[in-house]
Amino acid sequence: MAMASLARRRAGTLLSSSSRKYSSILSRRGFASGSDDNDVVVIGGGPGGYVAAIKAAQLGLKTTCIEKRGTLGGTCLNVGCIPSKALLHSSHLYHEAKHSFANHGVKFASVEVDLPAMMGQKDKAVGNLTKGIEGLFKKNKVNYVKGYGKFVSPSEVSVDTIDGGNTTVKGKHIIIATGSDVKSLPGITIDEERIVSSTGALTLKEIPQKLVVIGAGYIGLEMGSVWGRLGSEVTVVEFAADIVPSMDGEVRKQFQRGLEKQKMKFMLKTKVVSVDTTGKGVKLTLEPAAGGKQTTLEADVVLVSAGRVPFTAGLELEKIGVETDKGGRILVNERFASNVPGVYAIGDVIPGPMLAHKAEEDGVACVEYIAGKVGHVDYDMVPGVCYTHPEVASVGKTEEQAKALGVEYRVGKFPFMANSRAKAIDDAEGVVKIIAEKESDRILGVHIMAPNAGELIHEAVLAMQYGASSEDVARMCHAHPTMSEAVKEAAMATYDKPIHI
Repeated sequence: MAMASLARRRAGTLLSSSSRKYSSILSRRGFASGSDDNDVVVIGGGPGGYVAAIKAAQLGLKTTCIEKRGTLGGTCLNVGCIPSKALLHSSHLYHEAKHSFANHGVKFASVEVDLPAMMGQKDKAVGNLTKGIEGLFKKNKVNYVKGYGKFVSPSEVSVDTIDGGNTTVKGKHIIIATGSDVKSLPGITIDEERIVSSTGALTLKEIPQKLVVIGAGYIGLEMGSVWGRLGSEVTVVEFAADIVPSMDGEVRKQFQRGLEKQKMKFMLKTKVVSVDTTGKGVKLTLEPAAGGKQTTLEADVVLVSAGRVPFTAGLELEKIGVETDKGGRILVNERFASNVPGVYAIGDVIPGPMLAHKAEEDGVACVEYIAGKVGHVDYDMVPGVCYTHPEVASVGKTEEQAKALGVEYRVGKFPFMANSRAKAIDDAEGVVKIIAEKESDRILGVHIMAPNAGELIHEAVLAMQYGASSEDVARMCHAHPTMSEAVKEAAMATYDKPIHI
């Protein structure tokens, strides 16, 4: 009961199940359910946009979602999170069959990659999921307009439909949820054949012998892992001194060593000066980030993965006066409202982590505010996951951040080499690291490198959301044998001593 009470206080007024209450709220706020105008118009059908649209409809608001792609799910579902995870899983199965199955007594005469079949499985997963979202729109009575929307006024959006027509969609509240796009690099033209973005890297027609990845962030390392497992020689070129700079430093170093064991090469503190595609392959000219002697590097395919930028092109925000920052992100208040009354923004087009699950939470909270309720998103509690193998997942503060804040803290760690389940399945590379405030023992951050770290991290998210101490987690009974016992042992190591090391 205490936890439920806390949830109510944090999330605000609970959603009412009474239609009469909804009608009362809508009436007080001037919503006319029988009007030709929409109560809510969402521009963008990605994770933030389609979730916002469904939630708005569930709250009794007349809702229309506009999506230019013609399929729902945005970058994440169509050319991002979902297809990349499909290929990560398929390539991992191949790698395991080739290198690990024999250790478990499973032997094959030969193992080979059927790339078209692998791509087909990925496309099938994407297709089924996009159709599923359309089904949810129908179920919740969300009007779906396929086309490119641009503002005519703060309450009107002109849509060039994908069938060549044009229509105007009116709404009392308009939510911008147009997501993000690949960050381009000066002098490098992406053709999605030899020089590819993450989109092109998901549709290569053959396995490149040599793949160069520009950028050592989550996306670059994930896609580099896919093709590396399938046989490519992968070299990652990164301008900064470290891979994944947002990651906890100690975990990052262990992560990089693990990737190097998988034969991924790293050229850190290195700048790409130019790219030459006049020959059969691609020739990159490189130099040290601080300046110095230039070198060349050849590749069959180059993946540009230097980050993402907000996508607001063509919306004509300037016509209605929406304010943005220097990075092109729309400035919003705590209710996701822009400076223009009736215009809101969520997800990758506003400040905060560019993650699908963050966009979903933004969408729900934004619509709850519009409906007169109280929304809630805590960006300090948004987990991040790198879906390599092993995965790396984290939530909260890194040790470097805790140190910079001047917080006195304790650190507890537990290696998966000492976890019985990990040893039993012969997949024991990784660690759990917990950072807790020294005086109160309140957990400040958790970092996990392990198989399925992206699933394990949510125990930490839940614990931190409710202000748990490391002792709280340590005293919870964890099933044996499970990977999650490593979280318990790391918690024990934080406030006292672990048992199994």
